[in-house]
Amino acid sequence: MNSAQVDAYLRRLGVEQPAWPTVDVLRELHLRHLQTVPFENLSIHLGEEIALEEKRLLDKVVDARRGGFCYELNGAFGTLLTALGYEVTLLAARVYGDGGRLGIPYDHLALRVRTVDGGDWLADVGFGAHSHFPLVFGERGEQTDPGGTFRVVEADPDAAGVRGGHDTVEAADLDVIRDGKAQYRLEVRPRVLGDFVAGAWWHTTSPASHFTRSLVCSRVTEDGGRVTLAGRRLTVTAADGTRREEELGTDEEVRSVYRDRFGIELDRVPVVRGADEPEG
Repeated sequence: MNSAQVDAYLRRLGVEQPAWPTVDVLRELHLRHLQTVPFENLSIHLGEEIALEEKRLLDKVVDARRGGFCYELNGAFGTLLTALGYEVTLLAARVYGDGGRLGIPYDHLALRVRTVDGGDWLADVGFGAHSHFPLVFGERGEQTDPGGTFRVVEADPDAAGVRGGHDTVEAADLDVIRDGKAQYRLEVRPRVLGDFVAGAWWHTTSPASHFTRSLVCSRVTEDGGRVTLAGRRLTVTAADGTRREEELGTDEEVRSVYRDRFGIELDRVPVVRGADEPEG
């Protein structure tokens, strides 16, 4: 990233240029990213190409003021953090699904971030409802966050149907747990953005992927709650957990919510299509 791109990204987040890559700055950037850059899969249903290339990610997140899913959000965020002086490592993870089974390899992208003053942190702005702040990478006890109570623990090779199956677990793999439920299994081997192309292709084309079967756009609100538009259902959740739901009727109502709640300008409403159906 050049300095102009860094400045534009920081303006998107509403953050001043930091002096040093510290823990406090990382925490602010992480929260502001969750509040301003939505987790969304609209490109899949708008027929837009998803390209895991630095320039394309910045064009989408910064210039087009869109969001994305994990590969795009954490890919772009990692690029920004690196430009600001953080040491960033891309990590692959497999998400726990129904029945506690692990997803595909390169199912998820997360970041290991080293600061100048506070060791290593697990940053993840691309998992939907998750921690609002980075987690201490080396801490094995409970970590309290506005998004829940988290633990990062050594993975159990007998968990998630690994025993007797084709799955394997490395000794250094970690499980990320939220409120007692395993979210994903994290590998600690460093990866590069291109390693995730196959995972992104699967998630954008396979009928088995939940991204091809549903529409979602979601972000953390300034009061610590969450606003989500899933198809035509708008859900606003307050920080205390109270929820308000509304079914939107017209396309104009849907487009207005995308614009007013998420800052996304659309000329048409995305519609879920089957993964085997042609675009257009």
